Amino acid sequence: MTTQTALPAMQESLLDVAGRKIFVAETGDGPPVLLLHGGGPGASGVSNYGRNIAELAKEYRVIVPDLPGYGRSTKGVDGADPFGHLAEGIRGLMDQLGLDKAHLVGNSYGGACALRLALDTPDRVDRMVLMGPGGIGTTRALPTPGLTSLLNYYSGDGPSRLKLEKFIRNHLVFNAAEVPDSVIDERYRASIDPEVVAAPPLRRPSGPNALRTLWKMDFTRDKRLTRLPVPTLVLWGAADKVNRPEGGRMLAERMPNCDLYLVANTGHWVQWERAELFNRLCADFLAGRR
Repeated sequence: MTTQTALPAMQESLLDVAGRKIFVAETGDGPPVLLLHGGGPGASGVSNYGRNIAELAKEYRVIVPDLPGYGRSTKGVDGADPFGHLAEGIRGLMDQLGLDKAHLVGNSYGGACALRLALDTPDRVDRMVLMGPGGIGTTRALPTPGLTSLLNYYSGDGPSRLKLEKFIRNHLVFNAAEVPDSVIDERYRASIDPEVVAAPPLRRPSGPNALRTLWKMDFTRDKRLTRLPVPTLVLWGAADKVNRPEGGRMLAERMPNCDLYLVANTGHWVQWERAELFNRLCADFLAGRR
């Protein structure tokens, strides 16, 4: 089991981005790297990358935002185009930080955010690492049990610690015994923020334009993918129960500069479950050493 790494001192800011607040923490010196977290209940930037920040900060300026709708950032995500909404927020954050270009690292929902940002404005992205990103082949198969569990968290009888624990232990990771109760407790407390409950940032598209939204949220339907020049490393847990590992092959077959690494005995949380491997591969790839 990988142990939790002590976090370095981080500078925290709450920046105004087009009238909305985005919380960001940063540390380290070097080329800028934005770490974009996943979309599960109670997720936030620093908590999702707690096993990676210190190691990557040895070589990079590590910038860790709470995505729009999460953590200490303004709540609410545009349900008609959620990936575009997240990408616009992060691009605005880059503007506020004076970054013309940066590396992007994204897990799940954050991976979808990174990919959409790169497709819309490839000149803003240097290199990209995606871990089990959302939006890959989602119109080509039914949702996985893990994704269904995630999307049902705020529906029915509403959020509960038991619901969250079942999602994390049964669907998020390969080895449930590795997840301490404290992680679940922290995520649960964040997930029941009244503002989040009122406007869950990740939910099924609905309404008359739901099919159009679903189509837009499947990157394999986006013709720009085959022309995307950004060097990309895709890391996918072979036992991912949230986003199907076959998505990695879909990206590798479509993207002209995409390396794929399938991680054995690993679920949806590669950067947490296999932190040492992830930190090494990520640092080397972003530096152009592999």
